[in-house]
Amino acid sequence: MENIHLVIANGENAAGGFGITDKLSAELYAAGCDGITTGNHVWDQRELLGTIDGDPRLLRPLNLPAGTPGAGARVFDLADGRRVLVLNPMARLFMDAIDCPFAAVERELALNPLGQVQAVVIDFHGEATSEKMAMGHFADGRASMVVGTHSHVPTADAQILAGGTAYQTDCGMCGDYDSVIGMQKQGAVARVVTKLPGERLRAADGEGTLCAVFVETDDATGLARRIEPVRLGGRLAEHVPG
Repeated sequence: MENIHLVIANGENAAGGFGITDKLSAELYAAGCDGITTGNHVWDQRELLGTIDGDPRLLRPLNLPAGTPGAGARVFDLADGRRVLVLNPMARLFMDAIDCPFAAVERELALNPLGQVQAVVIDFHGEATSEKMAMGHFADGRASMVVGTHSHVPTADAQILAGGTAYQTDCGMCGDYDSVIGMQKQGAVARVVTKLPGERLRAADGEGTLCAVFVETDDATGLARRIEPVRLGGRLAEHVPG
């Protein structure tokens, strides 16, 4: 995987499964991430309410109400002069009651369509596979990629849609898969079995698997030439794009 020009990480569970902090954002930037998206846990670490406006590389969900700190859309300038729009809409099915993600994406695509920017990346943070698939087809031909986050499990449906947009329903988590969506399994299982709150869930600390999606775009159109899942280390079968 050489010549990667932009790395976006979803960091909303970086703080032991509960949000992200400025310190953790800085560590992800130092590790090579160009930008960070989030989701429904974005405000779990309350410090972010006062600091997110000072970090132009950290996104919160796009379709939160007007006046919410931060931004859910950013244009990233690459070293070679190309510009990439990154959007972080959040779904509504089985999630919080927030503004329409489709209307929010439509507004941003109208402001920065392919052609004015060289690529459009959409991290759609949602529970329902149907809603994430709907977003893929909604943005097909207008975004370089639509990739879901939130379920913590990588899906086996990486594909290029009819209009040229790369799509995968969920890219999966980076963490220990000997767990319940990244949390230590004993406490998580007890909660489901007993329906009692129990102790605070803690992140599993075994060997992690890095899960991601690799997308190559066409410089002329901004649409996708290739999409492949990435799985490195840990318990899952490894897959490294050729």
